[in-house]
Formats: sequence, C-alpha cells, structure tokens
Amino acid sequence: MGHSHSHSHDEPIEIGDFARKIVIGLLVFGGIVVFFGAVMLWPSKQTVAIPLPYQSAGGAAVKTESGTIVDQNQGPCGSPSNGRVFTDQPVSPPVAVYTCQRNIVAIESGADEGKRTLLEITKGPGQPTLAVGDSIRLDHGGDKTGSIYGFYDFSRGPALFVVAAIFAIITVAVARWRGFRALAGLVIVFGVLVFFMIPALMNGEPAIQVAMVAGAAILYAVLYLAHGVNMRTSAALLGTLASMVVATILSYAAIAATRITGLSEEQNSLVQVYLQKVSITGLLLAGFIIGSLGVLNDVTITQASAAFELAALDKNLSRRQIFSSAMRVGSDHIASTVYTLILAYAGGALPLLMLFSIAGRSYSDVLTGDAIAIEIVRSAIGGSALALSVPLTTGIAVLLARAKD
Repeated sequence: MGHSHSHSHDEPIEIGDFARKIVIGLLVFGGIVVFFGAVMLWPSKQTVAIPLPYQSAGGAAVKTESGTIVDQNQGPCGSPSNGRVFTDQPVSPPVAVYTCQRNIVAIESGADEGKRTLLEITKGPGQPTLAVGDSIRLDHGGDKTGSIYGFYDFSRGPALFVVAAIFAIITVAVARWRGFRALAGLVIVFGVLVFFMIPALMNGEPAIQVAMVAGAAILYAVLYLAHGVNMRTSAALLGTLASMVVATILSYAAIAATRITGLSEEQNSLVQVYLQKVSITGLLLAGFIIGSLGVLNDVTITQASAAFELAALDKNLSRRQIFSSAMRVGSDHIASTVYTLILAYAGGALPLLMLFSIAGRSYSDVLTGDAIAIEIVRSAIGGSALALSVPLTTGIAVLLARAKD
C-alpha cells in the first residue's frame, strides 16, 4: 500500500501517524480543559476598597500630574507655598528654622497646568535626588484651601518607551517575522496576567487552578504564535505542559515541606492586610508556576528543534540514536540554564543579603530564613522542572520526528 508525505521547512521529514494523532488529541483535550477552566474561574466584577496608604485625601485613588523642575536652590524652608499653587514666586517662610532643597516645579497637566508649585526636600534616606530639568509625577490632592501637590515619582514614560522600542526593533531585525510574532505573544502574556490571573486571585479563586489555566493559556498562544502551528511546536508545547504539571506538584510539596510563608516580603504582608481573601501561600505557588514557564519554553523548543533537525539530517538514525544525541545537547543546555536561574535569583536577593550581613546574622540563619528560603525553593523548583523537561520533550519529539526505527 503506497502513501505520500508532504515536506516543508517546518516538517522536513515524515511523521508517525499514530504519534501525531495522540499528540494532537492530547493538545486538543488540553485546550478544551483550559477554555472551560478559564470560564469557570473567570473573575466576577468586584469593587476593592483602596487601602489607606494608597488613598488621596478624599479617599479616592491617588491622582498624579506631570511636572518639570525649573529652578532649584538651597534655602530656608517652611514656606506657606510648599505644595501649593502659585504663578510667580513662592512665599518666603515666616521664620527661617532650617534649610533644605527648594524645587520650583512647573505643573504640566491637570486643572493647574501652566502654574507652579514648590517642593521642599530635606536630604536623607528615602528622599529623591532632584535636579533642574527632571520630569516628575506629582501626587495631587486638596483641601478647603485649594490644591496640594507632592513628589510622587520620576516620570519614566518616554525613557521606558525608548528602551522598549529598541528591544522591539532589535528583536524584529534579528528574528524578523518570528520576532514580531514573539512580541505579539508578549502582549497576550500581559493580557492573561492582567485581565484573568490577577483579578481571579484577588477574587479568592484557588491559586493552583488559576496559575495552571493561565500558564497553559499563555503556552498555547505564545508557542504557536512564535514558532508556528506544526509538529515541532506541538512536541515542545506538550513537553512544556507536562513540565508545568511537574513544577506545580514540586512547588506544592516544597512549600508544604519548608513551611515558607512569604510574609518576609513586604508586598506579601500588604496583600495579606488589604486583601484577606488572597492566600499568600497560594500567591507564592502561583508565582513559582508562572515564573518557571519562560525558561521551560526556552528549553523545550530547543530540544524539539534539535530532535527534528537530527532526524532530518540523517534518516538512517534510529529513535534511540536521535534521543541520545538530542539529550547531549539538552545536558549542556541544562547546565548553562541552571546557572542562569540561580544567578538571576541571587542578583535579586543582593540587597537583602547585604542587610543580613550588617545585622551580623549567621549564614545558617540567613539561608534558612523565610526570605532567602523562598529564593532557594524557587530556584530548586525551576531547576528541577527544567531538568525533567529535557527528557520529556525529547522523547515526545523523537516519536514525532521518526515514523519508525
């Protein structure tokens, strides 16, 4: 019985029909589960009270306006014009008690656009270092006497846009159409996190289910969008999904065994105070799962490509030989990527390590404390899932890349 096979750049060799049907069936089933999971977990509309530290004087969200520092000097502080609106020059302080940095800011948006305000900054920890020409954001409140302004943050919009544009241009210039599709995938990732995952967690939905549905949705969209709809990508996707399940199980077990709470991180403590429905342990777990996806995606697509290319280069190679060769590539990838994981987390923990050092705490206390233990567990989970993803994905890819031994 004769049969023909189609060939393309993405499908350079024949594919085992049975293996193909199994993989397609599993991915279709997984897609259906993800869709219905998203429907079941989709967050309802809710109104969350704005916590006191984030409120304006009127109880609403803090409103900000743009401004530019047009003049600066050292002088007596305590001016009645501090934070107030004026059109010419600030009022001198009635009594010169102390000196500080006086910044005259031109207000460039909002109801007081075109006017000025004064910001008095006393040098010290936590105070901004301002200079003439700096673009800043001003928090805008008010009372019965009028508007009140204060320093909120530096205006980073234009600079961030330039950095993002450079990244996008380089990505598209090097990877061309595939790079453009990868950037579109980033938009999807942002949308899933902002419009589904975060609201669902805030709504008190189970963290494991939310993270797995969000992670799987991201993987389906990003992998097929960036690498095309073909068996090579399908092999990587199935391997990544399997590795994500492994990472979820390992994360749950590790958090239970080490009893890390996450409360050593200030933002987690604030979440617990202001969002009582959100489980901090669940939040940690969701973070571990989503955090592992990027490196898993990198490794699995590389392994799938290696297996397919090896099979295409030598059609006499058996499945066992393709698997062994691809695993040698994967071993090198594991070694380098594990270092990447550990160094990335260590770099983020440097300020914390410095604080522990000046506190004179022993290394055993530091390493087993909640803050560092979180990074150790995160690194171990990511590294374990990464290592297991290599044989999983390679085995799937070999079954698809060679119709028979």
